[in-house]
Amino acid sequence: MDSEIITVRTGSSPVVLDLTERAADFVRSRGDGLLHAFVPHATAGLAVLETGAGSDDDLLAALADLLPADDRWRHRHGSPGHGRSHVMPALIPPYATLPVLGGQLALGTWQSLCLVDLNVDNHDRQVRFSFLGG
Repeated sequence: MDSEIITVRTGSSPVVLDLTERAADFVRSRGDGLLHAFVPHATAGLAVLETGAGSDDDLLAALADLLPADDRWRHRHGSPGHGRSHVMPALIPPYATLPVLGGQLALGTWQSLCLVDLNVDNHDRQVRFSFLGG
């Protein structure tokens, strides 16, 4: 199994960050198999969704409704509402597995692989891409 870690900057506000091109670069010319993406952080997740047409903003709005950035959370270190970031991976897991055919991601027309990060206290994230050949 081949594996590589990439580092991405998420900034200081909640974000849905498109990783599709980085993932496509990793699997290019590898043949058929599976791409497994994993975020080794307790406060980030990976989602497959449409981006650029409002769905990414809709996801952040839905998460803000479900997981408000207020003082209700028992996990309280960091910025206000930081505890919600630790609950989010139960809803948006820190992993995704995608099919690869002929060295290309086999995503649907409007699908993208995205990092979802509500944690405004940690601006740099790592993502591990692993390829399991078929």
